Amino acid sequence: METKLSFKDIINSDTPVLVDFYADWCGPCRMMPPILDKVKKTFGDQLTIIKIDVDRNQQAAAAYGIRSIPTLILFQKGEIKWQQAGVPQAAQLEQLIREKTVA
Repeated sequence: METKLSFKDIINSDTPVLVDFYADWCGPCRMMPPILDKVKKTFGDQLTIIKIDVDRNQQAAAAYGIRSIPTLILFQKGEIKWQQAGVPQAAQLEQLIREKTVA
């Protein structure tokens, strides 16, 4: 039986969690999947990446003050380590994750 973790359970993990707040209608948001795929390949199991549709999860978007999308938030142990709106380059994102998290 698969256990579905809550958002809070996921972001409270020791493993860093990169959350991509997006919407299907957002043009720049469509640029994120290949970037996130590359980052995931680099970090493997050392990083969890989740995507949150702001239209379907307005409460979560409001809770984190998401005003523009895409917005990325990096969590570790429930703490926000970094947050940025816009589309970063994969290499820039990888470097930030290394700098902001504790392995």
